[in-house]
This record gives sequence, C-alpha cells and structure tokens, in this order.
Amino acid sequence: MATFVLIHGGGDSGWAWHLLAAELRSRGHETVAPDLPSDQPSAGLGDYADAVVDAVVEAVGEPAEVRRDLVVVGHSYGAFTAPLVADRLPVGVLVLLAGMIPAPGERPDDWWETTGCNQARDAAGLSAIEDPFESFYHDVPRALAEESMRREREESSRAGGEPWPLTAWPDAPTKFIVCKDDRFFPPEFFRGLARARLGIVPDEIGGGHCVALSRPEELADLLEGYLRVQF
Repeated sequence: MATFVLIHGGGDSGWAWHLLAAELRSRGHETVAPDLPSDQPSAGLGDYADAVVDAVVEAVGEPAEVRRDLVVVGHSYGAFTAPLVADRLPVGVLVLLAGMIPAPGERPDDWWETTGCNQARDAAGLSAIEDPFESFYHDVPRALAEESMRREREESSRAGGEPWPLTAWPDAPTKFIVCKDDRFFPPEFFRGLARARLGIVPDEIGGGHCVALSRPEELADLLEGYLRVQF
C-alpha cells in the first residue's frame, strides 16, 4: 500500500482527482488531494507547499514519521509545488503529470517563454484553440467537464510572480508522464523538456490534458507501476 499525494493544476481543486483517488483507494492505497490556497491573492508557492505538507501530516503523521511510500503527483501547474513537497518530506516517487517542470529561480509567469512553450503551442496550432471543451476537456465526458469548469478558481498572482525557490531538484526518483493527446501542451514539447531539465525519457499515456478525469483507471495502472520499481 502507498499514499498518493495528488496536487492539482492551475485554477483547479482537489476535486479534479476524485475519480483517480477512488480508483487508487479501491486498490488499497491512501490518497491525499488538498485544495491549494491558490484562490487567495496573498498565497505564494511556499503557501501552496505548506497546504500539501499539512494535509499529508494530518493524514499519515508528523514529517519524521512519514513513510517513504509517499508518491507525490503534480499535474500541470502543480509541478511547481510537487518538488517543494518532495524537498520537505521523505518521498518515494515524485511524478509530474503533464507538468510545468520548473528551473531554479524561474517564475511561473515566465515559464511559458523561457521554456519555449508558447512557441511550441503556436507551431502546433494549439494557441488557436480557445474553447476549453476542445483544449482541456476534449476527451472528458461532457457532464464531468462542465462540473470541472463550474469549480474553476482564480489563481494567485503572487505565486505566479515568485521565483521558484529550490536551487536544485529534490533527491527523489522522478517520473514524467506525457499525455499523448494533450491539446494544451504539445506532447513533443514535453518530451524535450523532460530530457533537458530532468534528464529522463518520459512515460506516456493516451488521453488529453485532464487524463485524471478521462482515463482514471489507466492512470492508476501507470502510477501503480512505479510502486513495483521503487518500493
């Protein structure tokens, strides 16, 4: 059994993980999927990490007692928070799911240009897709997509303008998952970024950007596979 710590992306909430969390719990695992304080204008990246660490401590004990069977998963913008959590807790596996891999000192607001993401989106024709049902939710059942949009929250401007505080990547085995049918981040862009910034070849899953809603069972299979390797 493992404890999966699920960190949502920008404008989202812990609800985004509810199907995956249910699937993981049905397999005997524990899950922690807190809401980040991203709808608070004064919240910074450190506050995001605090919220996750506090939720983990409440679920499994004080940091000194936290087991190394923690699997921290950061989706999209949640990739700016997930490594901060892995730097504070004894994490067994750090997973970035279509994650915005940060570099030391990089501000989230600058990431789009410094990584070349904007240019990659333009080249792939993704910048022209304005309908979220086509960019984010094209393979998510309509009712789920509508509920997800209803739950959207504002994102803290302070967090977006803060330099990422770590000076090096945390000492935790790291995996990256590319969503092969992502219409928001070009899959080929993420393949290159994972190699350049993490030195790894990413794993891949079918589905769009919100694969936790569209393919929770397949995502659970992939995440469970990391347990067999690391634990």
